[in-house]
Parts: sequence; C-alpha cells; structure tokens
Amino acid sequence: MSAAADLYLAHPLWIWAALGAGLLAIEVAAGSGWLLWPAASAGVVALLVAIRPLPPAVGVMVFALLTIASTLLARRYLPRSVTHHARDINDGEARLLGAEARVVAAFHDGAGRVFVDGKEWAAELEGEAVPAAGARVEVTGVLGARLKVRAA
Repeated sequence: MSAAADLYLAHPLWIWAALGAGLLAIEVAAGSGWLLWPAASAGVVALLVAIRPLPPAVGVMVFALLTIASTLLARRYLPRSVTHHARDINDGEARLLGAEARVVAAFHDGAGRVFVDGKEWAAELEGEAVPAAGARVEVTGVLGARLKVRAA
C-alpha cells in the first residue's frame, strides 16, 4: 500500500480533522463563506470515523455528500444578512451612503455643511429643495471630502 493509504488507515480521525482545520483556516483568511461547509463536513466525517472506522472511499463519499447538502441548505435557508455583506464597515465613505445627516450651515448656491457620523462635512445639494439649518438630509454620494446630499 502507499504511504498515504497507510497513514489514513492508521489515523483516519486525524486526517479528517486536519482537513477540516485546514479548510477552516483558509476560510478565516479568505472570508468567502464557501469553505465553512466543507470544513464542518470534514469535522463530521472525523467524528464518524472516530465512532466507526470507514473505508477511505466511503469517507470521501460521505464528505462530498455532506458538503453538497450543507452548502445548498445554508445558501437556501440562511438570512441574506449572514451570507451577503451590504457594506464594508472599514470603508468610511461607503458607510456614509444612504446615511441621514443634519444640516449645520444653510445651503447657498448648492453648497453647505452637514453633520453625519460624528463629523461635519462640506456638502453639495442635489435636487431643487433647499433645506434649512437643522433639517435632515440623505447622503447620496461622496466626492472626495464633499458629500452629495438631498432633502430627506
């Protein structure tokens, strides 16, 4: 027999546990969400071979079936907020889009100042309505150090 087959027959639990840990480490580094289910499936197969030894082909088949089933079920039943990230919390500019701001300096010729996310920003007005100081506006864009806003 080959060295890999001998190793599997001697330590199937540790082979599957190592595969699961490796896949989980890659998932943590990549953050894609796709390798979480194969890592969990490898962990389940590790538990199965600890309870009852399985031939290598059966172990691989159980792993493949569990991976397919868990991935499909997770994509179907997990809420979108868990599987899709709407915005990157580390991207300060993207976080501002759609945020509600308060006008701190009245708009003149389409330019004014707004307060949003704990900071005061220069802003350009979008649309015809001219909000007064203290009014609420919505951030529609970021142009360098200026925000584009419209009356809320």
